[in-house]
Amino acid sequence: MQAYESQQTVVRFAPSPSGRMHAGNIASALITWLFARLSSGKVILRIEDLDRSRSKQEHIEGILRDFEKLGLTWDEGPYYQSSNQEAYVEAFAELSESAHVYPCFCTRADLAAARAPHEGEYAIYPGTCRHLSSEEILEAEKKKQPSYRIEVPKDTIAFDDILQGSQSFSLDTQCGDAILKRSDGGFSYQLAVSVDDAQQGITLVSRGYDLLPSTPLQIHLQRLLGYEAPNYAHIPLLVSEEGIRLSKRNKDASIDEMLVAYRTYEGVIGHVAHLYGLIANDEPVSPDDMVGLLDIDTLKASLWQRGRIVWKP
Repeated sequence: MQAYESQQTVVRFAPSPSGRMHAGNIASALITWLFARLSSGKVILRIEDLDRSRSKQEHIEGILRDFEKLGLTWDEGPYYQSSNQEAYVEAFAELSESAHVYPCFCTRADLAAARAPHEGEYAIYPGTCRHLSSEEILEAEKKKQPSYRIEVPKDTIAFDDILQGSQSFSLDTQCGDAILKRSDGGFSYQLAVSVDDAQQGITLVSRGYDLLPSTPLQIHLQRLLGYEAPNYAHIPLLVSEEGIRLSKRNKDASIDEMLVAYRTYEGVIGHVAHLYGLIANDEPVSPDDMVGLLDIDTLKASLWQRGRIVWKP
């Protein structure tokens, strides 16, 4: 896989404005920020507000405020996905010419009924609508507005993840035909981030371990669109004692509750950094202080091939 070799490290914060930050968001942002600062790189802030029904201005303002108070500064942005629709339209048109993009009329109930057990969180689309005839499409359109999927080839995508090591995925059996455009007319996460990362010159995508299975599909889309692939670093995921990914439902991991427990934003950063083995003691520290305590090799070694870390408030 062609990837960025010698250019400046450019990373991105990419929060979805559906609520306040929690420990998992903070950990991902901190490590992403460290990748840039320890490499004399650049941080871009992108607000991933594709889902307009859940994206609230108050959440955007809260996220920006939290980043600033945590000391997680950025160099460019914020950029908004909601303002980049024209680029997604052009990419969708280009993919429709270079690959088999087809309408899909399956409902969630249809997909649930057809879904086979598989490893991980990603359901593989069974190809129900892949080869509908023109007559079948016209008839189905009378009843339902379709989404649009891209048929993936029987190819293997291999890449070296900076934190998780060598990876290899079969597009057809481990990714499946992905939605590019939803039935409501909105563009999918997979299409949008592939375009955004290229447009914004992202050379390192640093994000949660749970998004590792998205990477081969995004690499495939980048290749079809003629983009140079970034490097990837999938960060260990904060999980509950039951092994479930932390979310906004975990109240003790919310930034507000963490501020109560650890008193300051530096206390929050220190606790998260200690959980990840980046500092020896659970004590207040700023991101700028951590730049003086770590180097890029130590950062990588501390996180090497760790998929999950148990949250301990």
